[in-house]
Amino acid sequence: MKATVIATFFGVSLLCTYAAKETTKKMKKAKLYFALTDVPQIDCDVKAGKIINPEFIAKCPPGCQDVKYRVYGTDIYASFSSVCSAAIHSGIIDNTGGKILVQKVAGHSGYRGSFSNGVRSLSLPRWRESFLVSEGKPRKGVTYPSTLEYSSSKSTAVKSEPKKLEQDLKATKSADTANASEKASEEGDAVRKEYQTSPVLTPATQMATTTPTPTTTTTDPSTTTPKPTTTPATIRTTTVAAAAKTRPGLHRVRDIGSSSVHPAYSSVVAAASRQVQAAQGRGQNTAFRGTSTSASNRNILRPSTAMETDSWKPGLSLFDTGFSSKEELNPKPLESTSQGNPNCKVDLSFLMDGSWSIGKRRFQLQKHFLGNVAQALGIGSTGPLMGIVQYGDDPSTEFNLKTYANSKDLRNAIEKIPQKGGLSNVGKALSFVNKNFFSDANGNRGGAPNVVVVIVDGWPTDRVEEASRLARESGINIFFVTIEAAAESEKQNIIEPNFVDKAVCRTNGFYSINVPSWFSLHKVVQPLVKRVCDTDRLVCSKTCLNSADIGFVIDGSSSVGTSNFRTVLQFVANISKEFEISDTDTRIGAVQYTYEQRLEFSFDKYSTKQDVLSAIKRISYWSGGTSTGAAISYASEQLFSKSKPNKRKIMILITDGRSYDDVRVPAMAAHRNGVIAYSVGVAWAAQDELEAIATDPDKEHSFFVDEFDNLYRFVNQLIQNICTEFNSQPRN
Repeated sequence: MKATVIATFFGVSLLCTYAAKETTKKMKKAKLYFALTDVPQIDCDVKAGKIINPEFIAKCPPGCQDVKYRVYGTDIYASFSSVCSAAIHSGIIDNTGGKILVQKVAGHSGYRGSFSNGVRSLSLPRWRESFLVSEGKPRKGVTYPSTLEYSSSKSTAVKSEPKKLEQDLKATKSADTANASEKASEEGDAVRKEYQTSPVLTPATQMATTTPTPTTTTTDPSTTTPKPTTTPATIRTTTVAAAAKTRPGLHRVRDIGSSSVHPAYSSVVAAASRQVQAAQGRGQNTAFRGTSTSASNRNILRPSTAMETDSWKPGLSLFDTGFSSKEELNPKPLESTSQGNPNCKVDLSFLMDGSWSIGKRRFQLQKHFLGNVAQALGIGSTGPLMGIVQYGDDPSTEFNLKTYANSKDLRNAIEKIPQKGGLSNVGKALSFVNKNFFSDANGNRGGAPNVVVVIVDGWPTDRVEEASRLARESGINIFFVTIEAAAESEKQNIIEPNFVDKAVCRTNGFYSINVPSWFSLHKVVQPLVKRVCDTDRLVCSKTCLNSADIGFVIDGSSSVGTSNFRTVLQFVANISKEFEISDTDTRIGAVQYTYEQRLEFSFDKYSTKQDVLSAIKRISYWSGGTSTGAAISYASEQLFSKSKPNKRKIMILITDGRSYDDVRVPAMAAHRNGVIAYSVGVAWAAQDELEAIATDPDKEHSFFVDEFDNLYRFVNQLIQNICTEFNSQPRN
């Protein structure tokens, strides 16, 4: 009996032990199943820096391969990057989404930009935190959260003193809480001091919100563990991102790189808000929507050190705050005017890059650059005038040439420009400027050279060659400023290789500037200003050298002689070689005359400069009388009647004596048909006939030398006059 009881006892004990082991196994399996299946999902625009968890597995949705979800770095990414877009860039997932493993690591300097798997990552000098992304498999011994903790998705992260934050927020609502404002100011001074002396910003200093909520999350600087607290119902975390309806796809968790107000300046903004409300009687949100962003307030909020520029971009830019004020987006001309720099009389249009790939911080750097250029130019009514067109998917004029007449107003207007977003369609923007910008209604002055400066981040997303050629043929000087151009491994992604060489006048480097980094863009302000103000060089840019049909009418009479005839041909060749010659650029034709006329070659005969120069050299001396009037009529019929509609028709006639026939009637007929006539007389040429042949004003279109050997003196002057006239006349 005793043995039976003992056996039963051991049997029950063994059975209990077995049951406990089975329960443990089931729990482990359930836990493993939970780890593999219950994975939190994140949105495409969520940045690693917004998630507090140091290591986590998450699921990315489809469609994150988009330029608006920006990535910074290669292999190791700055926490300012979109997590899912970084995973696509690294090749862990594709655009269909999937699970990824994210591990936070320390921040470092020199994040390298690259193009990989359809995602363009940007470079970054430094950031406070980094992360690695790998295949979404759990590591052994690591427990992954089923819910991710965000630093400020439905809450506001503060330094560690919620009462002071409450007082600071109340200060923005009421002008009566003076004591709270003083405390917030004290806190702001403390934070500002810490911010200016430390190159690393912790997540605890973030102040980013998306929706009003009655709760806040405080972050302990030592442990970075959130501690939820309940705040009174009167506290509402309000930002413009929540108060105003932003564009689709832009509503995201704010981060320290794009937050509207840094904690160090909260008291300043509160004071500005109270002043505006008192002066204009507007509500709280209005203070943040434009009236408080005066020039003085923007200067207060703007960073003043290199560290701040690299790490945080404060200030209330229109794009960051979701501005919708028509008054701000359509600035009115200010009455204050300036004479400007008289040594730089040009009409300028800057094409600024507003595409998603540039990012908010770089867009802000671009605006600072344009403001500095405006200041260096010396904008004024008798000097340079400047307008801006922003391009993305489509271009739009921010303001034209006559909107602002001094550098100060122009700089203030530039600071308020919001980012468009979209692709980098430079070709479409150039076509837009060519057709719409340089008009009398927009302030074009006619006699001033027209200049377009194109700012490009990386490379365009459309073709620019044809649009650039048409713009140059319309008399527009085109400059390209390219920032962070494609590396060798990225060049296969460019739609149009060597797009800069195809867009600008010649390839000698005068019309193009390549900047290695956005953070060195400020270094090219003075070189660019010097180039666009070099009006002597602009006058003879490709804008006037590639858009004409030039017909030479050459006197081959007996009085010229064989030797002098070769000198005349050299004069013709010296002029021709200065022009850009091709089927679509400048074309050259030639007629020789005595009593009769002979077509040496037509405009469509030769399409390269070398072929034209060789053809000029082969022209044989004819000898005979001098019927200049008949030669003009012949050239009108055989050359200029076949000129292209978009080409300037230019006739250059060289003669050494008085004509046997009348020149006035044929010359007037040519002028009526749009032929611009230049006359060059040598030795016994009659001055009255030269002036009758020449287009008015005849003093600028007629030349005379006493010897054939002195013809060379007029080569540069003749080309200068052609280009000056070209830029002063209406567009094609």
